[in-house]
Amino acid sequence: MNEPLKVDIWSDVQCPWCYIGKRKFEKGVELYGSPVEIEYHSFELSPDTPVDYEGDPVQYLSERKGIPVEQVHQMLERVTGIAQSVGLNYNYDAVHQTNTIKAHELLHYAKARGKQLEMKERLLSAYFIEGEHVGRIPDLARLAAEIGLDETDVTRSLTDGEYVFAVEGDTAQAKAYGISGVPFYVIDGKYGISGAQDPETFAAALREARENRT
Repeated sequence: MNEPLKVDIWSDVQCPWCYIGKRKFEKGVELYGSPVEIEYHSFELSPDTPVDYEGDPVQYLSERKGIPVEQVHQMLERVTGIAQSVGLNYNYDAVHQTNTIKAHELLHYAKARGKQLEMKERLLSAYFIEGEHVGRIPDLARLAAEIGLDETDVTRSLTDGEYVFAVEGDTAQAKAYGISGVPFYVIDGKYGISGAQDPETFAAALREARENRT
């Protein structure tokens, strides 16, 4: 009963609301005031995207999702403003739209070595703020090395597809839970929260989950 609450989070590296939700959830944990165990799970928003997609996010959303260009600009302006409200400076002019399967494999690799949370933060910052490419193995291996992982071994793992089945397992679990969008939070294996909610909402959910244990 005294064990920390476990929170499983489904998200994608190129999901803007996932990074915003990460910051809001972290604040919610602070408000909650007790340790929380966090594990990230894979959810690919656009698994059919080429690794080296030649367009920008505006072009991608317009062409692939059928959204008018003007509306896409308005959407990105809105999400950029919300990101700024939680201390994140999104730079959509530099974002490389890509396929994130290898980034998800890397997160599983990092989890096996106790560095998943660090890797998640590094990948989100690289994608949304720094204009890094998070779809290619050499770029991912370099980012992994920045948090202390072995660049050569990361390259081997991603080249071999060592954690493909782990990514597929996360996807299957998401389907079983009925998750159709991210971020999605499962608290203590029982309570689901969808979206980048306010910190107070997360804190209240964590308190309720703790109380219901008793």
